[in-house]
Amino acid sequence: MVAKTTIVRFATACLLVCCFVFSGTNLYAQRDAVPTDEATIKLGKSLFSEYTCNTCHAVDKKKVGPALAGIYDRREIEWINSWIKNSQVMIENGDPQAVALWDEYKPSAMAAFDLNDDQIMAILAYVRDLEENPEVPAVVATPGEGGTAENAGGVPSAYLQIIIIVLIVVLVLILGVLGLIVKLMRKYIQDKENLSEDDEAIANEKFSLSAFFKSPAVIGIITFLVIVLAAKNVIDGLYTVGVQQGYAPEQPIAFSHKLHAGQYEIDCQYCHTGVEIGKSANIPSVNICMNCHGEIKKDSPEIQKLYTAQETGQPIEWVRVHNLPDLAYFNHSQHVKVGQIDCQTCHGEIQEMAVVKQHAPLTMGWCIDCHRNTDVNAKGNGYYNRLVELHNKSTNTPMKVADIGGLECAKCHY
Repeated sequence: MVAKTTIVRFATACLLVCCFVFSGTNLYAQRDAVPTDEATIKLGKSLFSEYTCNTCHAVDKKKVGPALAGIYDRREIEWINSWIKNSQVMIENGDPQAVALWDEYKPSAMAAFDLNDDQIMAILAYVRDLEENPEVPAVVATPGEGGTAENAGGVPSAYLQIIIIVLIVVLVLILGVLGLIVKLMRKYIQDKENLSEDDEAIANEKFSLSAFFKSPAVIGIITFLVIVLAAKNVIDGLYTVGVQQGYAPEQPIAFSHKLHAGQYEIDCQYCHTGVEIGKSANIPSVNICMNCHGEIKKDSPEIQKLYTAQETGQPIEWVRVHNLPDLAYFNHSQHVKVGQIDCQTCHGEIQEMAVVKQHAPLTMGWCIDCHRNTDVNAKGNGYYNRLVELHNKSTNTPMKVADIGGLECAKCHY
């Protein structure tokens, strides 16, 4: 009887643990305790990004760690606070929910975070807001999308093509008209009586293809076309100098953005830490890679290259893909942080690239075209309030980057 009671209790405990960990049942229903005010949600969003929570977690689906939607309904707030602050202590102490999570997601361990209860509650507020008001992805029109050097800065090339086609059509028409005139004149001469020997010779002259191509007019036309075509190729070549669109060099380690940014949805800023705070997006150090690969895929030959670099202290010599000329100034933080431009706008669908390539031409014409057509994202940015006010006094059209100095030479060349 005692054994049966023990078995029942053990089964009940296991069932409760499973419900806590794997089910979506609202065991605690603490959703109403999570704040919904805009200030707290904004703070939570900032903390979520600052502590790179999105590297391992998504709201609506499982990534490296579990989905966060409804976490406040499946766990006690106190338990959530303890787990975020130091999950390993809870696992070592034998907390059943913590142990179950570790068994499901190991060897990926959640790091300890120096956050207070209010900050964690702010993150939960942000998670709740995302769950109840999911973001609708905006469709961004990429300047010069699918373009080549020809349409990136090659407007003259397009004009030359049109000019050449028009010239060829005109020449064909001229030749047709001349041929018709010759035919009519010959018929006129043949109908006349008492023709002189010279006129009769002209009237009975046979057409010679070789003589036609040796004629000064035809030679002149062909020479002109050859010069135009040669000039077009030279101009096209000049417009491609320094343009490396499609460049996809082999890297020392076969890193796949399709796997990391695509399948696992690791945020770009987790690896490229300077993209929001500096001119350069910077290449991640070995230490950043080892945050994950200290435990994940340790036996992979490519990952072993990370361990070698870490042991020897030699940095990995990544091959640069995107490289602007020294005469041009570009600041990532200005575009990403202030302008809130998506990475894909310039780098293409990076999350789908197994091998990174230069998506855009990155020419001056391409940049200027973007400045002319991109609306300034002034919402919630007090810096632009006065500019927007002044702009709206003179026009009803949205304020473009070009309206705030985006076409001034000194912005990029000084």
